[in-house]
Amino acid sequence: MKLRLLIAAVTLLSISSCKNQSNEKEHAKPNIIIINVDDMGWRDVGFMGSEYYETPNIDYLSSLGMVFTNGYAASSNCAPSRACLMTGQWTPRHGIYTVSPSTRGKSEDRKLIPTKNTHTLSKDHIILPEVLHDNGYVNCHAGKWHLSDNPLKYGFDVNIGGGHNGLPKSYLPPYKNVKIEKGDSKYLTDLIMEKTLQFVDSVQNPFFLYYSPYAVHVPIMPVDSIVPKYKKKTPWNGQGNPEYASMVDNLDRNIGLLIDKLKEKHLFDNTLLVFTSDNGGLYGITKQKPLRAGKGSYYEGGIREPFFFVLNNKIKPSTKSDVPITNLDIFPTILNYAGVKNASLALDGNNISSILEGKEEKLERSLFWHFPIYLQAYNVNDNENRDPLFRTRPGSVIRKGDWKLHYYFEDDGVELYNLSEDIGEKNNLVDTHSEKKEELLKILKAWWEETGAPLPKTKNPEFVN
Repeated sequence: MKLRLLIAAVTLLSISSCKNQSNEKEHAKPNIIIINVDDMGWRDVGFMGSEYYETPNIDYLSSLGMVFTNGYAASSNCAPSRACLMTGQWTPRHGIYTVSPSTRGKSEDRKLIPTKNTHTLSKDHIILPEVLHDNGYVNCHAGKWHLSDNPLKYGFDVNIGGGHNGLPKSYLPPYKNVKIEKGDSKYLTDLIMEKTLQFVDSVQNPFFLYYSPYAVHVPIMPVDSIVPKYKKKTPWNGQGNPEYASMVDNLDRNIGLLIDKLKEKHLFDNTLLVFTSDNGGLYGITKQKPLRAGKGSYYEGGIREPFFFVLNNKIKPSTKSDVPITNLDIFPTILNYAGVKNASLALDGNNISSILEGKEEKLERSLFWHFPIYLQAYNVNDNENRDPLFRTRPGSVIRKGDWKLHYYFEDDGVELYNLSEDIGEKNNLVDTHSEKKEELLKILKAWWEETGAPLPKTKNPEFVN
């Protein structure tokens, strides 16, 4: 169905929904927007310290709420991270670990048979848009979906360009693998925002917008009018690609258009906005110094993200928190602000509203990552991974407080870091802090059992020593 027909139908649905919501409390529900950028690294924005990329609109938006300096994705690459966000559950619960297949890299370099990957998110899971839809929200998906063929079957009323594809084959028409109705804009990031603004113009609140542009994922296709500005700039801390910078800059411009539209429609003050990225930046295109490595790795550069929440009169502007959070926390936190009870949902994240509203400053818990598969390196001559052949080998990671432990299934290898002293994960303390190692391993193994995490143990007969 054409987008304009979908929007017309959604408008009627919205009006009907509003008429049926008779009490004032229902009408006071906030609109909800998740901005989930693709492959944007922790330091690819101005508010996190980049001196190369220019992101004035994102920086402005971040100043209106709380920024998390220890914000994480629950996985280091696209599909599993997005599945975690939508389900509110750790990767072993949904079985999506990577972009298929799990046998990445050369077979002779893989010591173990990796766990089979799940390609499509099972309908057995109750996901965020479905819950919001059942509670009076009109839902729009805009951009990258990557979890099934059609997001309309997962609680969305409008789909702008989303499908199973993890990237566009082209940011310029005809886009090839992205199905989207033509508009006035040509560049894909611009066109997705054009259609998104049409949705905001037409819908009656409350609405949920999952804005997840394909940008700034490869292919690196520059916005030619912006490139000259970055060619004149001095590279900074591994950031110096003017073509990629033009994509970041253009994304920022589009987010500025969304902010302007919300204010024009008098919706901004009653809108909860969450900004994050699905995984770390693409190492070799951009770097996140002092963080180690990038997308696909479980060192900090692969999983730590730019992350903030905004909600007028609830979240104080210009605040920061060093509490470690993950995109699993988005689901329960949104339900809290939407006034939706979630007792029947099995969510692994936490409602962090008490942190956002300044009522608490700590959240005692462990965070986990599980990756029982292989992901090959991009460049064996330029990487900061454990070895040059793979961004990661089968393993798990736990962070508790300032301590972070990596465990690898091939050789029972362990790495232990104190992030408060060594954010770059350069000094492995496993030999000098054996008690901390055993403490974290015990917690990790209990988590494996609790979640039914698959543990790869079968030797690969094709492996060459």
